[in-house]
Amino acid sequence: MDNRKIGVFDSGLGGLTAVKEIMHLFPDESIVYFGDTGRVPYGTRSKETILKYTHDDINFLLSRDVKMIVIACGTASSAALPEIKGEFDVPIYGVVDAGAYEASRVTKNNKIGIIGTTATIKSGAYNKYISEYNPKSQTFEMACPLFVPLVENGHFNTPVTKLVVEEYLKDIRDAGVDTLILGCTHYPLLKNAIAEYMGDDVTLISPGEEVAKFLRKKITPENAHSSVRDDEQYSYYVSDSVSSFEELGGIFLETKINGKVNKIDIEEY
Repeated sequence: MDNRKIGVFDSGLGGLTAVKEIMHLFPDESIVYFGDTGRVPYGTRSKETILKYTHDDINFLLSRDVKMIVIACGTASSAALPEIKGEFDVPIYGVVDAGAYEASRVTKNNKIGIIGTTATIKSGAYNKYISEYNPKSQTFEMACPLFVPLVENGHFNTPVTKLVVEEYLKDIRDAGVDTLILGCTHYPLLKNAIAEYMGDDVTLISPGEEVAKFLRKKITPENAHSSVRDDEQYSYYVSDSVSSFEELGGIFLETKINGKVNKIDIEEY
């Protein structure tokens, strides 16, 4: 047994899509989550900055004595993870590979849409994995930089959100994709607006959920959690406002997290 926590990080709220699924699949596991809300979004940053932020985030989680780390951030998973593998003593898993695999598995017409931050789309990471898993596939990509600030400000399915969704997704919908990868873990919070626009025939893939399912292969009886105290099972850290994260995070997780969120100075790590 290994009673250390699972560490999860993202640039803000989006990684809670992975946390929610991990909670569901592994109810006995403890989780420590870091949302880098003071430096969100990552997707418009340079590769050098994304690498720095990723190192900072990992170092913080390691200070909390975690047994594994999930990078629940499409940008960090695509732009940084390939370069930092092997640098740390704990296993680190990203969302890109898991999302690409599931999209390649479920598509019927081999037309796959990919939306993500500017950095994620520029990296070509999803295309690389999809071409390996399904060489017959065609991919249609679009950077959607306004989606993250919409989520971080609570615009999950408002009129302004619907306008932005239409602006970004028109060409992908017209291309006839039957599968769409929500290539940033913030994007599933816009799932209702995206699904309404794309239509019932398009399957939406949430990489945050898929990487949680991937952990089934990695959490074994040997490293599973054996005992949990309810008041210590889940902890949350942010680099900016605690109150806004508590409010929006609690809505998404469907449970109150008031009093469980702490602010840190991420630059110290």
